[in-house]
Amino acid sequence: MLLGTPLSTPFSLHPLDDDAIASLERATLDAVAPPALQEIDGWLLPFDTSTIGRAKSAVPLRHDHIDTALVKTIEDRYAARGLQAAYRVADVPGLAGMQAELVRLGYQPQQPTLVQIGSVLAMRQFRPGTPGNLSLVPTPAWSAVYLAEGFDPIDGAHRVQALSRSPHVVYAWIEEGGQSVAAGTAAFSQGWASIHGMRTLPQHRGKGLAGRLLATLADAAMERGLERVFLQVEESNTAALALYQRAGLTTAWHYHYWRKDG
Repeated sequence: MLLGTPLSTPFSLHPLDDDAIASLERATLDAVAPPALQEIDGWLLPFDTSTIGRAKSAVPLRHDHIDTALVKTIEDRYAARGLQAAYRVADVPGLAGMQAELVRLGYQPQQPTLVQIGSVLAMRQFRPGTPGNLSLVPTPAWSAVYLAEGFDPIDGAHRVQALSRSPHVVYAWIEEGGQSVAAGTAAFSQGWASIHGMRTLPQHRGKGLAGRLLATLADAAMERGLERVFLQVEESNTAALALYQRAGLTTAWHYHYWRKDG
């Protein structure tokens, strides 16, 4: 990988200004609701012991002019809580120095992920038709999807726990034959609607259920007057990327998680 250079991708980059980047990162952590959060010198430091990378990785609030000396300070903050530091850093030229410092300290880039943005209206119009169920509070029907066979039970439990404790989240799910077969959430904060935790049971994929969930969550966002939406998806998840492209989402930037082995 060329440090500080965006990865090759078939999706167009849609750059955001500093204020939009900062609001998006704050909204991300509003959704995954880490038990503790600190802010130091342009970084957000979430503290969590779950499997959710965004809930336990330090992230800068801008994509340039970041002091590399802060890496050691951030490490110390995590160590004080008995945690190994990790960093979520965009693959952009302005953060090349930070990436080089992380390499020097023994961190490795992992789990390439795309931040995608779009219009709530476009996402709603993509999949008209029967909406899914929606609740302002987590329900057993919603959480059942994450805990179902076919998904990592520990990761599923962590996601239910994190999304359930956020005050910004609404919960959507679809039932067939009395069984919950697909679920997702949207968080509304910082001027954004953000999509999280999209899941469809393996045997029910390919039926357009994810599109119905997006439309259901878009309805809720439109009712609140929100116009812009974002989500984060692993670069290897080609099926989800194709869906999101059809829903009008484009890539704003790529990032990697930077972690040390062990």
